[in-house]
Amino acid sequence: MGRNHFQGIIPPSFESLRGLQYLDLSNNNLTGEVPKFLEVFVYLQFLNLSYNHFEGDVPTNKDFNNTSATFLEGNVQLCGGISEFQLPKCKYKKLNQWKLTFTLKLIVCILSGVFGVILMLSLLVICSLSKKQKESTLSNSGKFLLNVSYQTLLKATDGFSSTNLIGVGGFGSMYRGILDQGHEFKALVYEFMSNGSLDEWLHPATRTNNVPEKPKNLNLLQRLNIVIDVANALDYLCHHCHTPIIHCDLKPSNVLLDDEMIGHVSDFGLARFLFEDTHDCFTNQSSSIVFRGTMGYAPPEYGMGNEMSILGDVYSYGILLLEMFTGKQPTDDMFKDGLNLHDFVKTALLDQVIDSLDPNLLWEREDEMTWMNDIFSQSKSN
Repeated sequence: MGRNHFQGIIPPSFESLRGLQYLDLSNNNLTGEVPKFLEVFVYLQFLNLSYNHFEGDVPTNKDFNNTSATFLEGNVQLCGGISEFQLPKCKYKKLNQWKLTFTLKLIVCILSGVFGVILMLSLLVICSLSKKQKESTLSNSGKFLLNVSYQTLLKATDGFSSTNLIGVGGFGSMYRGILDQGHEFKALVYEFMSNGSLDEWLHPATRTNNVPEKPKNLNLLQRLNIVIDVANALDYLCHHCHTPIIHCDLKPSNVLLDDEMIGHVSDFGLARFLFEDTHDCFTNQSSSIVFRGTMGYAPPEYGMGNEMSILGDVYSYGILLLEMFTGKQPTDDMFKDGLNLHDFVKTALLDQVIDSLDPNLLWEREDEMTWMNDIFSQSKSN
């Protein structure tokens, strides 16, 4: 390795080369001290470190006692070693060369004592201030909790009125409310979805809220766009997250619609991370005991204790897709004695496609056909 323009120190990793017999690093730009680990290389027979920029003391063990096998010339800052190397003696500043007078020793002791006292007092002051700040924070936190009391929430939601009910999930109900606060406070804020859930649009008659509302209906294009929105959300969760996520409870009530009727997948209370070592399945000991998901939307294998997987979300998406265009829930009373939504649509595809569609879509069919005929006639004339 001589004449290679190497720079820096000899790497510490060389220490593992205990069986090294011949080492030539001459005519490079190596610096630093001669490594101490070279002293324990018992098999070393030839060592050439000449014409570098090594500095400091030269070891005096057997490997550095043989001038016919060890070469150090050209390193002007080396010192010590055996006399045959003709290197200058090393200069040391030994502590015992300092002759401290009694007065100097006394000054050093006094200064050390004063510094120690100051250090202790500083630590006590810091601890005291930290404790007071913590108590103040806890006190302010307690006052904040008092300001957002149950009565305050009751007033903000108009007595938890059904008109302010946003949705009901497996972990509780969500209400919209306005807090009359005179100061800033920290809160977890979600984007408000003004058009509610997809379930409210597909099945308005099944809502438990008795407040009169404007009739809701989704046309064919809106349903298609929402289906694409949900598909994009699942694609993101599965393929574009740093760690893939399984939603585990995809259904219309967990798809929220914003002002522009864009679908957003929500309610990740049952979601699970899909780590690399689990491949296409999520390993969970409780999955064989507790059913996860919603009946009708969860794949049948979940009911048999199988592990959750991406394919389970795909199955739920398929059921949601069929429900959107048939207007039928997978738990409708008509699905019994082995018949389910999937089989219903599969049979209808043979000769009863129109009968399987959502009646709300059929009501718009005449207008849509007229519109399409107009488009066709216009394009033909052009």
